[in-house]
Amino acid sequence: MATINETAAVEIENQQPEQGGRGIVKRKPVFVKVGDLKPGTNGHTLAVKVLSSTTVLDKKARISSSFSSRPGAANTRIAECLIGDETGTILFTARNDQVDLMKAGNSVIIRNAKIDMFKGSMRLAVDKWGRIEVTEPASFTVKEDNNLSLVEYELVNVAE
Repeated sequence: MATINETAAVEIENQQPEQGGRGIVKRKPVFVKVGDLKPGTNGHTLAVKVLSSTTVLDKKARISSSFSSRPGAANTRIAECLIGDETGTILFTARNDQVDLMKAGNSVIIRNAKIDMFKGSMRLAVDKWGRIEVTEPASFTVKEDNNLSLVEYELVNVAE
């Protein structure tokens, strides 16, 4: 015969979700299309193809620098990559290790991406909370005539 404490322990075990023992329930990613991206939004997950990649900054660290006290301050690399899907294209700003993943011809899944505004146009970026994964080649053809980074936005204050 089970005691009250044993019965309570079994009930508590049955109530906790089994996700690696940590009790975290992950939500399924909702993939969005490039054509649906809007300024000032974040948390996007996209499956895209890389059309081109252009290095815009490749700064080597100075060895004798006394300012470089933080670890991982070796090199700074930034590349602008044109990425897209069947609804359109957008410029993606790849930083440091991301540059190696964003090679022309690769198909990638970008998780937790955000829209940055640069000179009035949209750029997609992934910070330290996001992730880029190279996947098998995608089956769609990219719609290259709808480049969202060519649309210029202007912030307008509405007087009430």
